[in-house]
Amino acid sequence: AAGPGGGAAGGAGWRLPGRVLELVFSYLELRELRSCALVCKLWHHVLHGDENSEVWRSLAARCLAEEALRTDILCNVPTYKGKVRAFHHAFSTNDCSRNVYIKKNGFTLHRNPIAQSTDGARTKIGFSEGRHAWEVWWEGPLGTVAVIGIATKRAAMQCQGYVALLGSDDQSWGWNLVDNNLLHNGEVNGSFPQCNNAPKYQIGERIRVILDMEDKTLAFERGYEFLGVAFRGLPKVCLYPAVSAVYGNTEVTLVYLGKPLDG
Repeated sequence: AAGPGGGAAGGAGWRLPGRVLELVFSYLELRELRSCALVCKLWHHVLHGDENSEVWRSLAARCLAEEALRTDILCNVPTYKGKVRAFHHAFSTNDCSRNVYIKKNGFTLHRNPIAQSTDGARTKIGFSEGRHAWEVWWEGPLGTVAVIGIATKRAAMQCQGYVALLGSDDQSWGWNLVDNNLLHNGEVNGSFPQCNNAPKYQIGERIRVILDMEDKTLAFERGYEFLGVAFRGLPKVCLYPAVSAVYGNTEVTLVYLGKPLDG
């Protein structure tokens, strides 16, 4: 279907009032909405002019678990469009260690109590361009190793023993919240943040991760405090938000926020 000047968009469908279009769009799935947004300026405006429109409310109700909508998991994602986007950027149920599972809320990883194993997970979508931010927090003990960061598709998501899996090779970069060490290629790249007596991570504290594929950097924030750039010179490949954990029954939640706010 095409818009004005490009053939008929469902006949005269593109001329329908915005409220009618919104009602029709509210029955469509995300892939169909993406196609509709390309039809003409009116359709694009109806879909993206209001991120809390009935279109996005309906889609959120269909694809997000009730727990995700009624708890504070998505409290820092203010719009329904943003909540739908966060769901599509959440942990992948097919790209994680066999010793973990993603809870029904769609955003929280649960590590089973398996001895002598380190287990990780990647998100469904990775990034090779743009600037992106997401939040990660632990809901349960950290154990001896609890790492957050990024990984390529080639990085392992499970290994024997209790180790810093994320950052153990040249395919991943991680920050170990237990000892504040930065890890890459199996080496410690210094402590983080770079200050005296840096506070240790507190259970439930949300860490914001900022990936800038234009500057090729990875940075972190704690609360509203920018902790600095942790890694520079990232490769121009597709990088995925990722975590690795060792403690039995611990849970890790990851929520994609979108483009980071500057300042």
